[in-house]
Amino acid sequence: MNSLITPYAPINRRQLLRVAGALSLAGTVPASHAQGDFAHWPAKPVRILVAGPVGGSADVVARALGDQLGRTLKQPFVVEPKPGAAGVIAVNDLLQAPHDAYTLLVGVSSLVSEIPHIVKMRYDTRKAITPLAELARGGLVLVAAPNLPVQNLKDVIAQARARADGLSYASYSPGTMSHVAGVLLEQASGAKLVHVGYKGSTAGLGDVMGGHIPLMFDGLATSLPLIRSGKIKAIAISSAQRSTLLPEVPTFQELGYPQLTYTGWMGLWSNSALPAEAQAVVKQQVQAVLNTANYKNILNHAGFEPSSQRDSQTLHKDLLADYERVGKVLAKQPI
Repeated sequence: MNSLITPYAPINRRQLLRVAGALSLAGTVPASHAQGDFAHWPAKPVRILVAGPVGGSADVVARALGDQLGRTLKQPFVVEPKPGAAGVIAVNDLLQAPHDAYTLLVGVSSLVSEIPHIVKMRYDTRKAITPLAELARGGLVLVAAPNLPVQNLKDVIAQARARADGLSYASYSPGTMSHVAGVLLEQASGAKLVHVGYKGSTAGLGDVMGGHIPLMFDGLATSLPLIRSGKIKAIAISSAQRSTLLPEVPTFQELGYPQLTYTGWMGLWSNSALPAEAQAVVKQQVQAVLNTANYKNILNHAGFEPSSQRDSQTLHKDLLADYERVGKVLAKQPI
């Protein structure tokens, strides 16, 4: 269940000092980070690590956020893409940085809900990192190659059933919902779907466009330009409601496959050891950006939907539920 985030009231230095005094942070925060320092955040440039490549979905969102925060707060927000290892490299860099709110991370919810199932990590991301805010959201879209003789989901299932070897589908990474969605569709429809994992959306989409692989479950942000240009065909979307960006594309739920209902999101993350008063200050400033028309317009053009504005506690609870859901499916699948 989603709950709307309560707007943060302005926080002054005296309030922050009272909060800091009530917290026991010994052993987790370097002594140089004196209580109350966060009231004037940011007093220097802030690094925004990106769990993904330059030009990817996370990079687009991070730059939109950093630009707006920089304009408002009069400090540079330096975006640093850290591609590789399904986001693990970026997470490691975040956790090795000082706990001072000057190093944050933008990345997808799968950093907690999916990646730990498939990548050996030094840290348990369910505990080590905290979602400060949901920045954007979007469902997965099932897309088809232009040469595949299908126009809808019924056609896709018929094609998969008619072929002895079924139909192949790409994911942007094994073990993610892009992979799991195909497993769920296979189980629900009885059609044979063969998973082919890629390292990112770009390579997978390239093979779909070229007709080398028939299908792919992909994020809307990366598929949307290709759908609009007619280079790939949109079949169905995983969000609970139709996307305003592709209103003519039905949801899996309305087509009779509620098992595939899923909405992923892009978040701003911190080290869980970041003091509570620092988290509150960052959340307050980020919340102001999420409500600006300029930021929403950037998301819309990039293929994202606005944040649901769930609070951190709700985000974390939903992440744990998704982690369990994905784990149950992957437990019976080779990765």
